[in-house]
Amino acid sequence: MNDDPTESESKTRERPEEASLRRRYEELAELAGSLAHEIKNPLSVIHMNSELLSEEIAESDSPIRRRALDKVEIIRQQCQRMENLLRDFLRFARLQSVELTPGSLNDQIDRVLRAYQAQADQSGVEILRYLDNDAPSVMINSDALQAALMNLVKNALEAMEDGGQLLARTYTTKKTVAIDLIDTGCGMDDNTILHMFEPFYSSKNGGSGLGLPTAKKIIEAHGGRISLQSEVGRGTKFTIEFPMPPRLLQ
Repeated sequence: MNDDPTESESKTRERPEEASLRRRYEELAELAGSLAHEIKNPLSVIHMNSELLSEEIAESDSPIRRRALDKVEIIRQQCQRMENLLRDFLRFARLQSVELTPGSLNDQIDRVLRAYQAQADQSGVEILRYLDNDAPSVMINSDALQAALMNLVKNALEAMEDGGQLLARTYTTKKTVAIDLIDTGCGMDDNTILHMFEPFYSSKNGGSGLGLPTAKKIIEAHGGRISLQSEVGRGTKFTIEFPMPPRLLQ
């Protein structure tokens, strides 16, 4: 029996074609997750054995040793890349809903910024905070939201290899509580902006292309939305908006 009347009413209002599409999506996500697991297990075996083989070759005095080590290293690197891709994909495929409790956006973004402070200092990036102390609590899942924010902050720092500024700002609008993350990095062209939230699209070498789509999925699971503005050579601005608590809406 479903004890959540809101969820029950929502599904009751679904049109037949919407319900069918939702079921097909859930089935596809489950199938994709199972397939990823099936690939992950033998891939881990290949990775482990390539490392063992590398150790054995390193002990040999054969003239082909160097060429063999280079080939094994290529296998090891590609195995690691595929394992990272599968990890990101499984995280993306499994995310259907999150359990929400009241929490502070200021606390969430501050924790993430502190986690990346050392990397920012090393890269010559100044972190600026403009956090609204009067911003109300919103419904969040702390672990999931921090994962999304960490992805955005990590991307911002990677866009400022030669230093710059990262500004974090929280504020309220009539219907939302929002976070802006603004960097002075390399920025993105229009084509990159257009595809940035599409799964498997990446402008970085070796990227899985699932970081931003997963962040978007997490934010939407909170009932929120994320938007992006960017200009090549000037920087990027991400805006994340969460619903204002109902008791505060006029």
